[in-house]
Amino acid sequence: MRRQSRKLASHVDAWLVARSARARPSAADRFLRTLSISADHSRLWLVVAGLMALGGRAPRRAAVRGLVSVALASSVANGIAKPLFPRRRPPDESVPFVRRLVKPPVSSSFPSGHSASAAAFATGVAIESPAAAAIVAPIALAVGYSRVHIGVHWPSDVIAGGALGGAIALGTRRWWAQRDDEPAELGAHERITPMRDGFGLLLVINPGAGAGTGSEQLRLLHESLPAAEILTVADDLTTQIAKRVGRDEIAALGVFGGDGTVSAVAAAAVEHRLPLAVFAGGTLNHFARDTGVECLDDTLAALESGEAVRTDTAEVRSDGLEPRTFVNTASLGGYPDFVRFREHWQPRLGKWPAAGIAMLRVLFRAQPLPTTIDGTRTAIWMLFVGNGHYRPAHQIPMSRPALRHGTLDIRYLRADLPFSRIRLIWATLTGTLDRSATYVNHHADRLSVHIDDGPVALATDGEVDYRGDDFTFTSRPATLTLVRREEPN
Repeated sequence: MRRQSRKLASHVDAWLVARSARARPSAADRFLRTLSISADHSRLWLVVAGLMALGGRAPRRAAVRGLVSVALASSVANGIAKPLFPRRRPPDESVPFVRRLVKPPVSSSFPSGHSASAAAFATGVAIESPAAAAIVAPIALAVGYSRVHIGVHWPSDVIAGGALGGAIALGTRRWWAQRDDEPAELGAHERITPMRDGFGLLLVINPGAGAGTGSEQLRLLHESLPAAEILTVADDLTTQIAKRVGRDEIAALGVFGGDGTVSAVAAAAVEHRLPLAVFAGGTLNHFARDTGVECLDDTLAALESGEAVRTDTAEVRSDGLEPRTFVNTASLGGYPDFVRFREHWQPRLGKWPAAGIAMLRVLFRAQPLPTTIDGTRTAIWMLFVGNGHYRPAHQIPMSRPALRHGTLDIRYLRADLPFSRIRLIWATLTGTLDRSATYVNHHADRLSVHIDDGPVALATDGEVDYRGDDFTFTSRPATLTLVRREEPN
């Protein structure tokens, strides 16, 4: 039965190649040959990915996933499948001379590595950006057919290569979560005093935040909020805000900057019970993105109309010091280093590849941290405490679906189990972190942590604030009034 199937497949291959060879010469011959050559060593996909990287966050993520998929698919197709399944390529005379390559490949014909790479790139792009995939997919199909048209592959080689590449790209979702760009579910909507032209708004500006478009955004803010009072970030920012709020008729706070600046001003907004208008001005802007206030025009419109929504914050107390409010995450152990490495590489590689590299680097260098967590003694590599619910639960946190239930997302990596470092690295690479005993994830409204070996650094929202050995993390539901339109674009 297997022999008969192979014979049938060979007959179909030969018939399809003959049909293609009988097509009349045209400009398509030169185009397809050039296209096929351009895909050698994935050069075509590197160029396409470079162009996509200029198109914004989603196309950039799609380009990175596409290239990672290409690297995996090419390695499997050319390094494993071809040696395991040797097959002769079509004879030179199977297609007209004008179509042939000057130096045809001599490796095994099965499967088509070009087709595997093309399908992997198109599928990887489709996972992150269907709109970009609508442009990339026809190019990938043309590359696959070009291998038959120029006589270097049988049609079944192309089909098998395409299936292999597509499957590998889809498999990346197991260990590389798909980013959800939908904003988090927030609390109840509120009406606040409308602030036309920024009257009654104290706008805190971090002039060093962001890159590229920061000066243009600042210009637009000054033009749109001529009546706002401006405060530039300084070392004593909390004191300066308190003085202005107590002295002037301030009805709301505004902030232009990244997550660190937003967190500091959000703490003041909670303390003084004032609404907060966020104008994303940093490089990454996690809080603005998660709460759907990235668009400057939308926030300005919400200020004008007096629209707002309640959202959660969290706080951490350490060794009797004043509580520190955070809006995204707090962390101990190797996590601050993980964040620093990830954010260094994220603008160039995307969040998950950067996070993967950062995770491996930190795990190789970290030392176990003896702790007592909620009364239970253990040793950890790092601790992550998120404000709200993050997902995916079994991978590196990528997005926040909800920020309204008064919960902390608690995750830590155990260092007190045998071979825990190797087990964590293997689980991260294979996407089995949810089944690893070295990974703990749960939700609570409060968490207490004692460091057994003395003070360690605490990082909140990417800023290393102080050192301590006793920490209490608490969720504070619906404590921040965020200026936001009811249906942000």
